Amino acid sequence: MLQLHAFVSGRVQGVNFRNNVQRKARQLGLKGYVCNLDNGDVEILAQGQREQLDNLIAFIKDSPGFSLVVNLNVSWEKPTGELKEFRIIY
Repeated sequence: MLQLHAFVSGRVQGVNFRNNVQRKARQLGLKGYVCNLDNGDVEILAQGQREQLDNLIAFIKDSPGFSLVVNLNVSWEKPTGELKEFRIIY
């Protein structure tokens, strides 16, 4: 298992981006969270197998819904603990 930690910038708040990411992550069987940041970016932490995480990255790069992803900064980390589900942090 791997852990992806990503920061996404562009038109990613107020366009249902977090819901789209959550739906895709759950389809892929990933665990983690997605949340808005005060600077207008979105943070994503996801745990799973490399293939599923790569699929999530590809989904995000395609700017789902009405979003427009301008920058995606991804880092790979050792999982910090077992997460139970993929959720939106409000």
